[in-house]
Amino acid sequence: MPYSPDLTAMLTPGARFESDGIAYAIERLPVGTVTVPTGEITACDPLTYSDGAEPFTVPIAPGAYPLIAWVALISQDGSAPQQRTAALQLTVNDQPAVRWEMALNPGQDISVLDSGTGYYGYPVDAGVGTIADVAAVTAVAAWDYDDIEDAFIPAQIPPGPAPIEAITDDVTGANVIIVSSGWGDGVYPTFVGYAADGTICGFVTDFLVVPD
Repeated sequence: MPYSPDLTAMLTPGARFESDGIAYAIERLPVGTVTVPTGEITACDPLTYSDGAEPFTVPIAPGAYPLIAWVALISQDGSAPQQRTAALQLTVNDQPAVRWEMALNPGQDISVLDSGTGYYGYPVDAGVGTIADVAAVTAVAAWDYDDIEDAFIPAQIPPGPAPIEAITDDVTGANVIIVSSGWGDGVYPTFVGYAADGTICGFVTDFLVVPD
């Protein structure tokens, strides 16, 4: 059965969840504006995606869109809370999502999902993720390690979401904003939100921090 989290509940400032004695409090944190020159959106770990990235099958209009990190403050038995990036949201318009569908790359089929995970997702090996224009991510894939280190790897990494932004295409202004990915490395699904009129209102990567 496909993985289908309650994103509407999670993407609510001040939302609280509890599971197995662990409390999760959700905060909304704007992390920047994504410049989208082609309208083709992708989600990936851009620091290790050396072959570039495939766009999702649903494009949006070129433009500039807010990027929001949803941060979970996680505590247990009165201990000091840990701060983890629970989700990353590219907001396409202000309409609320009435349904969510898994974001797919060309050739992926929801009817033949891996029964072990229940979702398609992107692999993270550098502990970060982004939602960006495919042109911006493709540009990073051509950088050498020194370029990547200068742009995205600080001497000291702050607590999540630890956003870092770099313009990767000077001609179009396309940029990549990375955030820390939940508990670190893994494989994370992205979903497309649709408004009541059928238009796309956003993309959300679930970093699998908040229990379903």
